[in-house]
Amino acid sequence: MRRTLPALAVVALSLTAVADAAAASYASRTLKVGSSGSDVRALQRYLDSAGFDTSADGQFGPATRRSVKRFELAESRRVNGAASRSEQRLVQERAETATSEAETLPTEPPAAPVEKAYVGDDGLAVAPAGAPAEVQQIIAAGNEIATKPYKYGGGHGSWNDTGYDCSGSVSYVLHAAGLLDTPLNSSGLMRWGSAGRGGWITVRSNPGHAYLVVAGLRFDTSALKANGNRWSEQMRSSTGYTARHPEGF
Repeated sequence: MRRTLPALAVVALSLTAVADAAAASYASRTLKVGSSGSDVRALQRYLDSAGFDTSADGQFGPATRRSVKRFELAESRRVNGAASRSEQRLVQERAETATSEAETLPTEPPAAPVEKAYVGDDGLAVAPAGAPAEVQQIIAAGNEIATKPYKYGGGHGSWNDTGYDCSGSVSYVLHAAGLLDTPLNSSGLMRWGSAGRGGWITVRSNPGHAYLVVAGLRFDTSALKANGNRWSEQMRSSTGYTARHPEGF
């Protein structure tokens, strides 16, 4: 005759399993939707520091899965949204690198421009009249592709493309201003130009994303979600992003 565990024993075992999961050390198990605990919270914090916006609540839900998939895509790994132990260690490494680079940035960045660009009623950017020629060229080029769709890899095979990804968009406008000869991915933009924020032009990048701040405006493919345009007057958190700028700007 098959024996069954008493109800209280089943409850006790369940509580033990929950406690074990909550106390699991980082990178000691694969994390996926439904996982919870301090190791999930650590993963979420590392993802956020590495530039993949994630809330650290200790619960591995759909939002964390999306962040993991973005990280996997950026790192050319198998994209399944489940963080393996090796991926967790890699996320930690990327987060620590981003934090270390942020701490070494110049404490006194170049002065910000007195005149700032703005977004017109048509959603396109209007450059300040007194801006340097390169700044005006960047804004003009940004307006040319502002409403083109996001396209993964777009702008990397050809300057003129049907759509552009984040680094392709940034590369396109820098090239138009004579500041870049060859398209760079987001990791390449982390080493482009000079370290730190610029006065007129700042490229923010990490292994998974890149965007540009020029004359006080943000040029970012993520802004497409809001208004079908890459231009935005709203800034985003720069946590986890390196800052680079062209010399003199």
